[in-house]
Amino acid sequence: MALLSMKNISKSFYGKCALDQVCLDVEAGEIHALLGENGAGKTTLMNILYGIYTRDAGEILWQGEPVLFSSPKDAIARRIGMVHQHFMLVPSLTVSENITLGLKSPGHPFPDRRKLNAAIKEISDKYGLQIVPEAYVSSLSVGEQQRVEIIKLLYRNAELLILDEPTAVLTPQETESFFAVLRRLRDDGKAVVIITHRIPEVMNISNRITVLRDGKNIATVRTAQVTEEELSRYMIGRELKPVRRTPAARSQEPGLSLEQVSLEVNGLRRLEDISLEIGRGEILGVAGVDGNGQKDLAEVILGIRRHTGGTIKLGGTDISPLSIRERKKLGIGYISDDRHQDGLVLDMDLVENMLLKTPTDPAYLKRGLIDKKRVKEDTVHAIKEYTIKTPGPETPIRYLSGGNQQKLILARELAGNPQAVVAFQPTRGLDIGAAEFIQQKLLEHRSRGCSILLISADLEEIMALSDRVAVIYKGKIMGIIANDRELDILSLGLMMAGRKTGGEPA
Repeated sequence: MALLSMKNISKSFYGKCALDQVCLDVEAGEIHALLGENGAGKTTLMNILYGIYTRDAGEILWQGEPVLFSSPKDAIARRIGMVHQHFMLVPSLTVSENITLGLKSPGHPFPDRRKLNAAIKEISDKYGLQIVPEAYVSSLSVGEQQRVEIIKLLYRNAELLILDEPTAVLTPQETESFFAVLRRLRDDGKAVVIITHRIPEVMNISNRITVLRDGKNIATVRTAQVTEEELSRYMIGRELKPVRRTPAARSQEPGLSLEQVSLEVNGLRRLEDISLEIGRGEILGVAGVDGNGQKDLAEVILGIRRHTGGTIKLGGTDISPLSIRERKKLGIGYISDDRHQDGLVLDMDLVENMLLKTPTDPAYLKRGLIDKKRVKEDTVHAIKEYTIKTPGPETPIRYLSGGNQQKLILARELAGNPQAVVAFQPTRGLDIGAAEFIQQKLLEHRSRGCSILLISADLEEIMALSDRVAVIYKGKIMGIIANDRELDILSLGLMMAGRKTGGEPA
């Protein structure tokens, strides 16, 4: 008997079908991957199981008994836990305080701190989740915060753990350690459901795979009996063609340039003498381990942060004194690494979010007021051109999948053929279909003469799209290499670790 059976689950939002009679069986002692593109219905299905959404139709059996969860509290009571893609932790509290947050302490208003820390250490040691109970969450890395979320579920005796895109925030090394934890959980009889779109990781860690596409079951297979190519076809309904740029002669026309740009924040040097030249119709990739100045670099170019030294030019014109709005008017697009924090207002609809780049654009003004009809027409056009899956332009954007949210940002920032675009982690957390679409759009604008700064932690993406590659380490450019036969991941890796190699002077 399966630990969990979800039978013929259906769900609609705003009249659009998100799930159409979806079935899922999960057994104890297995890692089950729920695979599909963004918008396929994976997270919606698990949110129904976890009591966040109610199903429109279908049945859920837990250990053979019919259940109906109206809140996460109901699911937790049945030993089902979920770690969301965006963690639910309070940074100002300690690890142990976060783990017990919301729990009642029988007979005493406060938990016994010594017993609590001992219990956390026991769970931590058993599953390889090294963590210090007294540490403040604000001091932890993203990978460590994820461990806290998992311990929180295990402290509540979870038998089924749902993990939503768990590796999206992890480095390759952290991913391997994380997979070792999952194998220990499986070997201890726990059931694990991973929501993901990363086929190689699915092949590495899962026992079985269920593929969803457009809210429907496509296949459930044993991992050992399927190939990556078959999973790709199940997932997107076609063969995936690798995205590759066509080599082109480097333009001598000025595009976006930085000359000896530095940034100090509270007396600390965050960027040091950064010099970059991106010609028209060129993609310059910036590779580096997260946290080495990439965000500062992007924000300095856009004007979010004011650089403390050097010059930034667009088309040969010094834009250093200009505001964010003035820079955008001159033609700089910005694709943020955090679409929820910096790219969108989730409670606004698609039309309103399209206005965020240039709300005072004369094209959108009529007698001094916003021409809502014109904005809506452009939004409808963007929905079609960028194949954004949405019930309509006036749908709150929070109801769209991550991939479709990112497509709207892309449509907004590439509108009007900007002179330059800063694309900061443009495909992070996206499925292969959405990532391929966004990469093709960047190449399309490269061919139109746009200067593109591509900042990405994905070395394969950097090498596929970039004409040249710069490596950033502790706020310095370690070197700039032409993307030709001489470029290899080993060379990039050495520079990412702080060693200079050959190439253009930095």
